[in-house]
Amino acid sequence: MRDYRTVADTVAEEIRSGALRPGDRLPTQRAFARRHGIADSTATRVYQELARRGLTVGEVGRGTFVRATPADPAGSAPALTEPADGGRIDLELNYPVAPEQSALLAGSLAGLLRPDALGQALRPIGVSGFRAARESAAETLARGGWRPDPDRILFAGNGRQAISAAVAALVPPGARLGVEELTYPVVKAVAARLRITLVALSMDDEGLVPEAVEEAHARAPLHAVYVQPRLHNPLSLSMPARRVERLAEVLLGLGIPAIEDTIWAFLRDELPPLAAYAPERTVLIDSLSKRVAPGLTLGFTVAPTALTGAVTAALRSGGCTPARFALEAAHHWQQDGTVRALVAAKQREAAVRQGIAARRLAGFAVHGDPRSFHCWWRLPRPWRADTFVAAASRHGIGVVPAAAFTVDPDHSPNAIRLGLATPEPETLSRALNTLAELARSAPEDLADD
Repeated sequence: MRDYRTVADTVAEEIRSGALRPGDRLPTQRAFARRHGIADSTATRVYQELARRGLTVGEVGRGTFVRATPADPAGSAPALTEPADGGRIDLELNYPVAPEQSALLAGSLAGLLRPDALGQALRPIGVSGFRAARESAAETLARGGWRPDPDRILFAGNGRQAISAAVAALVPPGARLGVEELTYPVVKAVAARLRITLVALSMDDEGLVPEAVEEAHARAPLHAVYVQPRLHNPLSLSMPARRVERLAEVLLGLGIPAIEDTIWAFLRDELPPLAAYAPERTVLIDSLSKRVAPGLTLGFTVAPTALTGAVTAALRSGGCTPARFALEAAHHWQQDGTVRALVAAKQREAAVRQGIAARRLAGFAVHGDPRSFHCWWRLPRPWRADTFVAAASRHGIGVVPAAAFTVDPDHSPNAIRLGLATPEPETLSRALNTLAELARSAPEDLADD
């Protein structure tokens, strides 16, 4: 019997030589098996290996295609974490900046720059911070009538570190972590690094389906579930209250802890988190990168008492302790109202940018919460996500394909995520207009026929 990796090497060489071009559709797995004289199960492993190497992408209901853009083959490099090249319009990274942001932050930091205060702020500090910082953090994280207990707050250098520590604390190597079928790319990278198996959980128009957690856990135990109930990235949707309540019931009934990512939730601060419904089963993660600024950030975890020790140990062993200067700055920004002012300004700015997207992309299948900085675009036929990303790049615009968020590479929606936060509004409007014109045209591989 031929080894699946040998067959995958043959296809990979065809892609490298140009015999298979970017965007080409591969045959069905059954037809591929007959052509190469291998078992259907071997063909399945070949296709999985090609996807793992980043050479192909599967699109639901359409088949498997040669990638038009390169991908990280092992999933080890988190997507969406590096600035775009100069000159490109960046709709990939998504860090909102309010017009008055710099002035607000600078004024609040003046007191920290005195020699005596600066000396204190530059000393090392542990993950528990100090009491006043925990009280300020509780005010920063409070929303929808929920306020965390300051004694349950731990600090990390940034939100990604907080996520990584929570996953490491709750899920041992080789175990299973349930995630929404479209999830934050950093979680995929964390799981790969920690040798954790991600289990894709079904979603619908209201977010994660709670019964999917029950079904996955019945097949084999889940050690935890990672979920984004509010302003999901990339789908820009929020679970209604009844769905959050039902998810909490499932988690409590099965005894499964949740890692709740609330990094975008400050834009919908009237909605309480999952942690308000299942506090004894939820490790809440947040940061300052979106609500304040990415360059001087801080990560937060709010852990149940039973899990605090494990999360603390994971933060320390992973080198995820916070910078005291950032902690002192965050305390000052909360105390003098800077955080509240920035949140309000960014909520207004999100509405402006969603308005631009609604006008420029009218008539397309685009979903974006009116107070979100990203939206989800299901592309019109005959466009495929991978080829649309490549075409957008040729126009100097960076967008993110659904494959970056997909847990199962063979089931990637024909969609892209648009980050609306980075460009100036005029630039954003021009870029979206270009993308709309592109979507109305035929892909080059069809136009050349």
